[in-house]
Amino acid sequence: MKVFIAALDEGGLRKAGRKLGRSPAAISRALAFLEARVGVTLLHRTTRSFKLSEVGERYAIVCRRVISDLEEADLVAAGERSAPRGTLTMTAPVAAGEDVLRSVLDAFMDAYPTVSVKLLLLDRPVSLIDEGIDIALRIAHLTDSTHVAIRLGEVQRVVAASPRYLSKHPKIEEPADLAKHKIIAMTHFGIDSWSFPPVKGSSIPRSVQFSPRLVVNSVRGAIASAVEGRGITRLFSYHIAEQLSEGTLQILLTDDEHSAVPLHLISPQGRLAVPKVRAFADFAAPRLKAHFSRLASDAARQRRGIQPRHGASSGVGYVVAKKEELNGREPERVP
Repeated sequence: MKVFIAALDEGGLRKAGRKLGRSPAAISRALAFLEARVGVTLLHRTTRSFKLSEVGERYAIVCRRVISDLEEADLVAAGERSAPRGTLTMTAPVAAGEDVLRSVLDAFMDAYPTVSVKLLLLDRPVSLIDEGIDIALRIAHLTDSTHVAIRLGEVQRVVAASPRYLSKHPKIEEPADLAKHKIIAMTHFGIDSWSFPPVKGSSIPRSVQFSPRLVVNSVRGAIASAVEGRGITRLFSYHIAEQLSEGTLQILLTDDEHSAVPLHLISPQGRLAVPKVRAFADFAAPRLKAHFSRLASDAARQRRGIQPRHGASSGVGYVVAKKEELNGREPERVP
């Protein structure tokens, strides 16, 4: 099973062989033995590539679970004093991974030289168990009770535009006014309509329909166009922390937004017992909490018309007033 999963993760028999210290021929024989034992074809192979069969896709999901359970059993037998080592596999949204998490990971790898990291930056839902993920940064309201969550803070959806754009277009006093404006839309936030909470005394959410001037699947692309005065966009507050600090974007409709969205580090139940995962959670949680707390404070200052200190929101920084250890307290369980 480990050979089978390694071949999938590495994308080829030769690469799997290098990872496991075996020849491609040995990897091929191991896979043939596995298929003979289970009695089905798991991989459709050609001379240059392979593709999972339908049965192979389902079998891979179960194999990952079994391998994860075996690793945890080995760690329990080895005792809690096992040193963090091996490859930590984690995932995060693209913007958060590039702008926030990567710096934390750099510092973590400096502190733990025996741990390597595989970081998957994906703007889509990821099944941690099915895709072999140890820990994830998740920005969403959580519902999956099979995971353990460590709350880091929260971020706000915001509508933003540049002062240049606002100076040349009609005033925006309520969400309905957006229909008169040029919209830079992103897939994750709605490409032809945006939703807002009901007005006081009503239970019906407000929906603003529009024909976007630009649709883009890149946070950086949407921000760049908005800064250049091309239109109004909607993102998470942390996406535009630098632009708020510099005054190149400003937040609109602050009293009309939905409640904040929570941020968590989440991990499959049992994985926090793995030393490399526990070490990262202990290391990253206080740093990420401090960072997102600072961003929330700066965004709140900007909404009140107080310009954040220049550069206050750039970079993660590693000086934390009080280190919040996870040891000795039970992480929050996902409801």
